[in-house]
Amino acid sequence: MHDVVIVGAGPVGLALACELGLAGCSVLVLEREPGLGSPLRAAPLGRRGLSAASVEAFYRRGMLEPLLTASGVQDAFGAAPETDAPSRPRFGGHFAGMMLDGDRVDVAALPFRLPGPALEAVVTDLEAVETVLSEQASKLGVDIRRGVTVSAVSQNGESVVARAGADAYEAHWLVGCDGGRSTVRRLAGFEFVGTGPQFTGYTMQATLADPEQLRPGFHLTPTGMYIRMPAGGHIAMMDFDGGAFDRSKPPTRDHLQAVLRRVSGTDVAIGEVHIASSFTDRAMQTTAYRQGRVLLAGDAAHIHSPLGGQGLNTGIGDAVNLGWKLAATVHGYAPDRLLDTYADERHPIGAAVLDWSRAQVAIMRPDPYAQAIQAVVRDLIGTRDGATHVFERLSGSWIRYDLGSEHPLVGRSAPDFRLEDGTRLGDLMADGRGVVLDFSTDRRLHASATGWEGRIRYAAGTARNDLGSGAVLVRPDGVVAWAGDRHPDREAFEQAASRWFGAPAAAGPTGSAHPEPAPATA
Repeated sequence: MHDVVIVGAGPVGLALACELGLAGCSVLVLEREPGLGSPLRAAPLGRRGLSAASVEAFYRRGMLEPLLTASGVQDAFGAAPETDAPSRPRFGGHFAGMMLDGDRVDVAALPFRLPGPALEAVVTDLEAVETVLSEQASKLGVDIRRGVTVSAVSQNGESVVARAGADAYEAHWLVGCDGGRSTVRRLAGFEFVGTGPQFTGYTMQATLADPEQLRPGFHLTPTGMYIRMPAGGHIAMMDFDGGAFDRSKPPTRDHLQAVLRRVSGTDVAIGEVHIASSFTDRAMQTTAYRQGRVLLAGDAAHIHSPLGGQGLNTGIGDAVNLGWKLAATVHGYAPDRLLDTYADERHPIGAAVLDWSRAQVAIMRPDPYAQAIQAVVRDLIGTRDGATHVFERLSGSWIRYDLGSEHPLVGRSAPDFRLEDGTRLGDLMADGRGVVLDFSTDRRLHASATGWEGRIRYAAGTARNDLGSGAVLVRPDGVVAWAGDRHPDREAFEQAASRWFGAPAAAGPTGSAHPEPAPATA
């Protein structure tokens, strides 16, 4: 009997496993693929942009440096800046193939950001992400079993069982992180609704007889879009065929050449195809993220086109939101409905990402109306406000959960506050606990915080920039749960701590996975 069984050892499943393992849960991960490596995951075709929000998640758990090393990124961040002025993004991303100029982003308008090691996005590949997360999960005692195909899921009021052939794996909870064609989603009976495909997309590594016919970069054309990547022979293309291609079969060389010629408007010739795969822009989401003791995260809960790389980042956001809540439920100190807030908070985010994806597909369609809108959007993205808006969406800084407070920090990802002794908020979050930063001169919250010792780390001191707050309570996922003024109210803090971390120790057992005391930082 495990606390949690996770089906799927992709980035989302592994990120969730790390969060649960850090909280002291016994975790088993089942993955149908026999090994880590896949040519598509390590090739340029597997390159992904981790948003600032996702990079923050790695930073807060001490995995940023290994990620940068595995990704081949050097000097991307360097020493943390001494100034409190926000820095300009190194690159902005794109919307429907229209590149965003980072120089046009109004960094002063980005909400509640402070400079730190994890301010920007990182371009990496899936293999690097999975390698770092796998190593971290193993260090935390997570059991990862590969080559295991789940074929049945059953549950009762106390446990859930995943079956793979003659083997049965029992746990108190099961989470499906097994991708867009999720077996867990189907077996557990989740309703999956949305819109059908407009195009079939292809990625390939191939030998081109005349590569000079294809210009490097993103190119919207009257018949679709193609992307020629810097590495030789790596091509992606979108063909607006209504998703008609039979994706149960690999695309042939002749088919890929016909599509590439049609989309690019050239007579480019493909020689040997080394790697090829296909995808669509089908946009679907489950109506619920939980059925009894079975939950879903990542592509198992929502799928859409890969335009803009939002899928990986949304999935990591799911994992860090769910992990600490499920751990608190396992350990028995979760307040009422804590686990339900996972769907309350993440389902609207998934729905918004699906619409963001649909909007990009709509203006890529090969018809005069879409192309007219495309021209308007291109002009808007070229403005300062337009570029800033798109960057907010791509970076994840737009996300704010409705936690019932009008304070502008509450519900947002916490800024990386830095105390005068150099300690950063990110440094205090490596063990997966919540954090209360007390900026008040009289350490007003110290006595109250001891009631949640083991679940909340208390740190006090003057901040270089406290953004006008006297104290902040930060959840384990990095979201500000409560913020006080210059003279923080103890009762308000205690109410917020009870809402997210359960009853204080004086009122009942903590059930803590972190029994050691949380020292104050002077």
